[in-house]
Amino acid sequence: MLASVRGWFDTDAPANGIDGARDDRIDWLRAGPFVAMHLACIAVFWVGVSPAALVVAAALYAIRMFAITGFYHRYFSHRTFRTSRGVQFVFALIGASCVQRGPLWWASHHRHHHRHADTELDPHSPKVRGFLWSHAAWFLTPRAFRTDMRRIPDLEAFRELRLLDRFDTLVPVALAAGTYSLGAWLEGFAPQLHTSGGQMLVWGFFVSTVVLFHATVTINSLAHRFGTRRFDTRDDSRNNLWLALLTFGEGWHNNHHFFPGTARQGFRWYEVDITYYGLRLMAACGLVRDLKPVPDWVLAKAQP
Repeated sequence: MLASVRGWFDTDAPANGIDGARDDRIDWLRAGPFVAMHLACIAVFWVGVSPAALVVAAALYAIRMFAITGFYHRYFSHRTFRTSRGVQFVFALIGASCVQRGPLWWASHHRHHHRHADTELDPHSPKVRGFLWSHAAWFLTPRAFRTDMRRIPDLEAFRELRLLDRFDTLVPVALAAGTYSLGAWLEGFAPQLHTSGGQMLVWGFFVSTVVLFHATVTINSLAHRFGTRRFDTRDDSRNNLWLALLTFGEGWHNNHHFFPGTARQGFRWYEVDITYYGLRLMAACGLVRDLKPVPDWVLAKAQP
């Protein structure tokens, strides 16, 4: 019990079920804050809603989705472009606010997923364990709580990333406090907006974060089940326009599994990839560089 509670604040705390069958059972005590975050969304019936709260919720969804897809995924996991240490840390910080753990954890598990996609060793394959497991249950087990540093030697060297990964809970707590403070300030400074600290906390943090989480993990649970297959890969990855729109380009999943080494996941001009457009804009501003393109040989292998 103590280990689970310590894990809320310090991911280096020993986890329950060091090995064996318990590794793959949900640790409900450790998962308590995650469950509570979902239950907190019910408070919308008490705090009400306002345009200001919805705008903040939507903005935080968009900013944090870009941090997850552009940096946690395309940068930390696949190294598809280069950037400065400062920009790297800023987007690692934004990504940590998504309550999807730290950048080292995310990259470590994602690299493992690509190595073993849709096999018994894949931590979240719907083919092997079903929808609910691949969507969220795997995320709440002792095996999933751990970060295997052997998979990320290129990232482990950054001390600030290790600290952020270890104490990743502090970032969403700070964001939650910030949304409450914003709402409380607006309640006094601009009462015509009809918002409050509680309302902004519920919509700006809890609702936005829960929607963001479930949108992100649809790529694990749905993009390996529904859609089209342009490339013949060893896994069941599929391209899905609706998931691509929801996740800023991640829904072009069959493209990505065939060739994960490019910053672009929408390989065709008509495949909307908002994250890639954002990265191109950042490159134009000098914030990132060396975006890896889709090679011609990859496009030549595409099925009609």
